[in-house]
Amino acid sequence: MRNESREKIRGAVWFIPLLLVIVLLVIVARPYDHYDYTQERKSQPSDTATVTTTPTDSLHDDMRAFDPNEADYRTMIEAGVERHIAVSILKWREAGKVFRIKEDVALCYGMTDSMYFAIAPYINIGESYRIKPAKEKTAPPKRTRSIDSTLLHPFSLDTVGVPFLHAIGFSYRQAQLVTDYRDMIGGYRTMEEFAECYAVDSTMAALLKPYIIFPAPEATPTHRPRVEFPVDINSADSSTLVALRGIGSKSAVAILRYRELLGGYYSTAQLLELSAVTEENFQTFSAHIYCDNAKIKKICINFASPKELETHPYLSSLMLRRIINNRELKGGWSTVEEMIEDNIFSEDEAARIAPYLDFGTTPQVD
Repeated sequence: MRNESREKIRGAVWFIPLLLVIVLLVIVARPYDHYDYTQERKSQPSDTATVTTTPTDSLHDDMRAFDPNEADYRTMIEAGVERHIAVSILKWREAGKVFRIKEDVALCYGMTDSMYFAIAPYINIGESYRIKPAKEKTAPPKRTRSIDSTLLHPFSLDTVGVPFLHAIGFSYRQAQLVTDYRDMIGGYRTMEEFAECYAVDSTMAALLKPYIIFPAPEATPTHRPRVEFPVDINSADSSTLVALRGIGSKSAVAILRYRELLGGYYSTAQLLELSAVTEENFQTFSAHIYCDNAKIKKICINFASPKELETHPYLSSLMLRRIINNRELKGGWSTVEEMIEDNIFSEDEAARIAPYLDFGTTPQVD
């Protein structure tokens, strides 16, 4: 009985290894899938051998064109694309990627330079996916001015009016600006002064140059009128200002316009607030000017209308709202310090605007 048990154990010991060998042979002999991968991948050279490879060494010999934006997995595999690259392309597309140029495919995960250069000739980006070349912008045709040639005879800019300027090509608005600028600077003396008017473009200036008559040279700024120094910038006209060395016709116009907006200057340093006045020029003429503060036009802060207040350069829209709202509640102020306490102005803002404020209790009558 004991011998029979030993024989059974010995038989089992031989049978189990034999069964494992048979199972292993079955697994090895079974194909991985229905694709023939013997043609899909070439054998790789050993690490120790030095060989010359071509870009197609790891791809199908029979490659076909494919569109990475439309081809499915099977199409890309049959076209010769590596399986993991095909999967990467599909994942990119699922994430919303659109391949606009061939080089976009080179950015796919797992793509190597050799793989990309091998398949690049077969990448065919569809017309609807390609980057469209930018269309060349064509400049709009220049508007030609309609000029009445019968009116183009020698004329003086200092005597013509808006109707004549409109007839020779200016719009009514431009013609009005030309005459306003002329009156502001005291007349056009040179072509340069005419061209400085922002209503005059280079085309119109060139067209009119042969016909414009300017005053004789002795009336130009080279012979400036005699001026008594120092000059009060709150009463000086344009001809007096341009007589000062460092002030040209353009800066003189800017000084007069700003003076009108402010209501007058209380400090000569205010001229530096103008872009037309440089610090270098200011140093040239500052010793020859002063401000007569008695000529400043003040604002009756307790009764001035919103329209009157909003034109002053030193009053912002926020200050204006605060003034109107608090004035209706409080009834007005007697000092600028009260306005600081009511949060109408900061101390710096108050110091700047104070010379222009009148705290009268009755409206001013012009």
